[in-house]
Amino acid sequence: MIIELGHFALILAAVVACVQTVVPLVGAHNRWTGWMALAQPAATAQFVLVAASFFALTYAFVTSDFSLRLVTLNSHTLKPMIYKVSGVWGNHEGSLLLWVMILAGFGASAAWFGQGLPATLRARVLAVQASVSVAFYAFILFTSNPFLRLETPPMNGQDLNPLLQDPGLAFHPPFLYLGYVGLSMAFSFAVAALIEGRVDAAWGRWVRPWTLAAWVFLTIGIALGSWWAYYELGWGGFWFWDPVENASFMPWLLAAALLHSAIVVEKREALKSWTVLLAILAFGFSLIGTFIVRSGVLTSVHAFANDPDRGVLILLILAIFLGGALTLYAFRAGSLEARGVFSMVSRESALVVNNVLLAVSCFVVFIGTIWPLVAEMVFQRVVSVGPHFFDAIFTPFMVALAAVLPLGALLPWKRAKVDRAMQPLWGILALSIAGGALVWSLQTGKSILAPLGFILGIWVVGGALAELVTRTGRGPLSSRLQRLTRLPGADWGKALAHSGLGVTTLGIAVLIAWKVEDIRVAQIGQGYDVSGYEITLRDVSEVEGPNYLSTMATIDIARDDRLVATLQPEKRIYPVAGMPTTEAAIDNGVFRDLYLVIGDQQANGGWAVRTYIKPLANWIWAGCMIMALGGFLSLMDRRHRVAAGARKATPQGVPAE
Repeated sequence: MIIELGHFALILAAVVACVQTVVPLVGAHNRWTGWMALAQPAATAQFVLVAASFFALTYAFVTSDFSLRLVTLNSHTLKPMIYKVSGVWGNHEGSLLLWVMILAGFGASAAWFGQGLPATLRARVLAVQASVSVAFYAFILFTSNPFLRLETPPMNGQDLNPLLQDPGLAFHPPFLYLGYVGLSMAFSFAVAALIEGRVDAAWGRWVRPWTLAAWVFLTIGIALGSWWAYYELGWGGFWFWDPVENASFMPWLLAAALLHSAIVVEKREALKSWTVLLAILAFGFSLIGTFIVRSGVLTSVHAFANDPDRGVLILLILAIFLGGALTLYAFRAGSLEARGVFSMVSRESALVVNNVLLAVSCFVVFIGTIWPLVAEMVFQRVVSVGPHFFDAIFTPFMVALAAVLPLGALLPWKRAKVDRAMQPLWGILALSIAGGALVWSLQTGKSILAPLGFILGIWVVGGALAELVTRTGRGPLSSRLQRLTRLPGADWGKALAHSGLGVTTLGIAVLIAWKVEDIRVAQIGQGYDVSGYEITLRDVSEVEGPNYLSTMATIDIARDDRLVATLQPEKRIYPVAGMPTTEAAIDNGVFRDLYLVIGDQQANGGWAVRTYIKPLANWIWAGCMIMALGGFLSLMDRRHRVAAGARKATPQGVPAE
């Protein structure tokens, strides 16, 4: 009964979304207050209905209702409860239901917290948001219905993909979807503004919180996915430029560009056309990511589906919304005239450089991701674009971005002088160069990557701190410290976000430059040396888990005759799914990770063991979390809350033309 109610609620949510799409748009066009007002209760009703549908599906997974086809294909009675719940979105159909629930949730949030928006703009934003929901409701109900029943239910299920049975990946998709779908609000604001023919400073202020929230969620989701790949796949890396990884990274780059561009619209009423275009493209790339993950046209270790037919339908949704928005953008381009003017040396110019670097780097990642498909379709050639291409082409843009970031943040609006802006940064520049020189002198026979990482990391983090200090003005140290504690949350958030980028940059550069890898056959009881660590394979035993069988090794790690750690890497086999997985064992540290992987037994009785020493590995994810924390602090700043200052810009209920 609960399943049928969930199915009915999903259908009813689709009907409400259709009403929410049409009625407010007509009302906004004709200035009918009652019709426009319908958008708010409709958005709330839609969210409540689709949430009820999602919780009905969750109930089926938790209770192991194998009469439901989706539960049979993705669950099992022996599976731990956390993976029964995460199994709801660990598949194509369930993840799409989570997608539309988040989509409806953002629309409902705009209805709840958008009271300061002009009535016509709010109605159009909610209508555009609902139109995206309509497309995905149709896709779910007609091609990917999660509530299909089985005529003869089995006694047990086929289990969830073992790779997905991990805490990191249990939380990775929801955060990623919050980021993906959050960009739909920026898209809705952009299309609504184009329909009205008005983009001004108030619009820039309204769109920023939604973009910032999406960027924060994307940052957390990408970090969780990278962390999962690092310790779960057993290959010792954190990023492989996999198509699914790129699918989430491209919207993140465009969202970062959109954040900075919206600042210029808000402060100077410049870059209007470019900002609207970024809002459209950011969500467009989210839809492209959905196509890549679910169509099967590009191979990935963690794609959700391999169905080209459904991929074509997603491509059709992408074409309708992205093509329609770009067509409207072309018609309205003339009304997006910028008012603010600025010189070549100014904060506006620095933000333009920031946008160009981020947008071009996104384009580079897109070309590298999609090129194998293009080459096969057009040239009938099978090609592979690997990490070497992305590292060589993408890295220079990020180096340039990190280099200009501290100076650009200190430049005044409209007109600036470089020498004056550099005054707080000369000491930071000297310190960063000295740090890079010290690292260069200490390392022997290695690349320049680590020294460059130290220079950029110190430069970006120091620059963020220097900007924070400059905001305290002049005077005694005690009074400046007091002013520092009273700075707005957005200032602290900006400093933390930029510092997080510096920490991540440093961690990536050092890990790549100084990592140590050793692969050998180890005999039980015999030790071997890896970069000063004594590794000894003590035992290999068979262990039975809740729903898997494990070959577990016990390995001692010592240094200078002192035991550092005892690690137990595993090779698991999940009998129901018939799939093996590798469980790396990691001794985490602030300055290095000791990373061990056990392989197969060899003919001579030994075991294949891979040993990695990963310097500053955890700095990568720590930097991402610092970035996310910075974004969260900025989001909490009352000046940047949803529709802050909107009433000053346009009185409530007054149409905006």
